[in-house]
Amino acid sequence: MATSSDEMKTKLSWRRFQDGKNTWDSLTEKIFVQDTSYKCPTYVHKTPPCQGSCPSGEDIRGWLAIVRQQELPPEGVDWHEYAFRRSTDANPFPAMMGRVCPAPCQDGCNRNELEDYVGINAVEQFIGDTALANGYQFQAGPATGKKVAIVGGGPAGLAAAYQLQRKGHHCTIFEANQSLGGMFKFGIPGYRVPRDKLDAEIQRILDMGLVDVKLGVKVGRDIKIEELEQDYDAILWAIGCQSGRGLPIEGWDETPNCVSGVAFLKAFNEGRMKFTAEKVVCVGGGDTSIDVVSVARRIGHIQHAKPSEMPEDVIRDGFMVHDSAAAAAAQGAQVTLTSLFPRGQMTASEHEVQDALKEGVTILDGVMPIGLVKDANGRAIGLKIADCTMDGMRPIPVEGTERVIEADLIVSAIGQGGDLTGIEELDNGRGLIDADKFYQVPGKPGHFVAGDIIRPHLLTTAIGQASVAADTIDEYLRQEEHKRRPKVDVHHFNLLKKLEEAHLAPEKFDPATRGDLRGTSSGNWAIHNFEDRAATEIISHEELFLGHFEYHPRNRREEEVPTSEEVLGHFKERVKGLPEDKAIDEAKRCMSCGLCFECDNCVIFCPQDAVYRVKKEERTTGRYVATDYSRCIGCHICSDVCPTGYIKMGLGE
Repeated sequence: MATSSDEMKTKLSWRRFQDGKNTWDSLTEKIFVQDTSYKCPTYVHKTPPCQGSCPSGEDIRGWLAIVRQQELPPEGVDWHEYAFRRSTDANPFPAMMGRVCPAPCQDGCNRNELEDYVGINAVEQFIGDTALANGYQFQAGPATGKKVAIVGGGPAGLAAAYQLQRKGHHCTIFEANQSLGGMFKFGIPGYRVPRDKLDAEIQRILDMGLVDVKLGVKVGRDIKIEELEQDYDAILWAIGCQSGRGLPIEGWDETPNCVSGVAFLKAFNEGRMKFTAEKVVCVGGGDTSIDVVSVARRIGHIQHAKPSEMPEDVIRDGFMVHDSAAAAAAQGAQVTLTSLFPRGQMTASEHEVQDALKEGVTILDGVMPIGLVKDANGRAIGLKIADCTMDGMRPIPVEGTERVIEADLIVSAIGQGGDLTGIEELDNGRGLIDADKFYQVPGKPGHFVAGDIIRPHLLTTAIGQASVAADTIDEYLRQEEHKRRPKVDVHHFNLLKKLEEAHLAPEKFDPATRGDLRGTSSGNWAIHNFEDRAATEIISHEELFLGHFEYHPRNRREEEVPTSEEVLGHFKERVKGLPEDKAIDEAKRCMSCGLCFECDNCVIFCPQDAVYRVKKEERTTGRYVATDYSRCIGCHICSDVCPTGYIKMGLGE
């Protein structure tokens, strides 16, 4: 879990102790018997928990090291661009994800064991905004002549188009809406996702040159699956989940002013809904419900709206548009959010919940909807609720706690489903599409799938699935056997590639001329004394020397969150990015778990002078220190004082 907001405001000691840990261990006896251990240090690379927690699999530690100026770029490359390239290996939307991703990476960050997580999102936003300001572009790979149809132009479809173009495959995106972006554009308000930056990040993918876009084309209605199969070498289904789930209460579907959160946000984000009802009740507890109530507070209501301008009509119609002049007379709306779970267990981000409260939203937690109250015209005028307890994921009403919340519009934000009209053959019976571990559609050769249509989840999840699907499609098109996916399936630091980049790659070994030199540690024909466990192991805080790290408060981004009196008509961007000096300082808080960050502890504390710095002209990230094994006595001090857990005592066993 991430550090609580209360603890973040307190200067903590460098370490959190568990019960019973009240004395320091003595290393003296261990040190002076280790000369008979036959164990010497080796350098073991592991995946940090931030990357292990990232559904996109970004090399977070890598681009933080670049921003902090510790990992140097190749000659002639600016570090800003180098950080951008490393970040976008996995995810082509750093400016967007730095703003809206709920950041499971920060929950996993080992720095939570000290005082507070590293502000990964903040640094990613800095990388993304800097890339847009500097005009960095993507490059497509050499054209292969293969063609891939991508059905859906949301985060998954666009990310797949990016990755496939890098591999040289031509893509055609079929998008049912009139613009690309999917949930980025239609599911998240513009004050959280600035449209100019979103459009720029999308355009950067289109500018790669191996992609065509067909807007307003729905596969299954305007074009048949059979046509795609005939015209394309592979098909990726990335259609997302555009239909919201209604509340499981009697009369929901036939009640006109009961709508889904997805439809509510789409009507607003398309610019059609410019005001809402006077009393809005949203049932949810996740990030979508927070967006619904925040939008409702911002657009307000019209006191005497015409019957033809009721918000639910605009939401349901898809073509109706509110009059902008009428919206100028909007007044504040009374907005209530209900959640099955207590506030601390809501799936929405904690700071998003706090922002909604500041904006004047009433939050009722630990309650469940049990029915509707309707007027003579069949419109809902209230939502019946009751306190509830949870049996797993099943709410149980508490008898005697029933009550009614007055409502003019009731919004359900409890989940989403897919629209498989016209492509029913892909339906797994739950309104979704099945996928195997390689994101192939079972029983449908040449068909692949990624994103919410597999199972609704985070934007970063859809982007990560698209990356894996692109690898699978590439192997399919090349008629290669699918590579076994690693246990820790992320974009890993690769020491050999880093050495090649720095022109330090091992020499080619030819046994015919060199002879049999097995066991040598002096020849430059291999990466010596290094083991890469990143594909199988995530390093925990228990493997780090936490005593190395001093208290370093997080550099917080400024947020413009209006009060309840200011919220009406407030559409300024909520999150302001860090300036460069703050972004660099925040990156310096990264503990580089599982990889050397060149602190010199092992060199300074080695009593035998066995550990030494590699010559400056021969060193690079991951190859900063080495060991003279003729001097090493196996005392393990270097391992004990290694802050990042990169040094392990194992050589010789």
